[in-house]
Amino acid sequence: MVRIRLRRVGAKKKPFYRIIVVDRYKDGQGDVIETIGSYDNRSNPKVIKINKERVTYWLEKGAQPTETVKNLLRKEKIDVN
Repeated sequence: MVRIRLRRVGAKKKPFYRIIVVDRYKDGQGDVIETIGSYDNRSNPKVIKINKERVTYWLEKGAQPTETVKNLLRKEKIDVN
């Protein structure tokens, strides 16, 4: 099963997240299928960049987003179901 989830990058105490597509059983630190967006929670306002075409492609293929990614997708008005 394929998951859409966040991957933490950035320096210590300065997190920055990438939205990635990864196999459910991999750790997401090197076995990433595709990077489809980013999320910067430190800026004001928070910045969410998502490639909507790729997200819908992976959702149609059966990828399951995590709860956090579902919330981010809803903020960007992407139908998750």
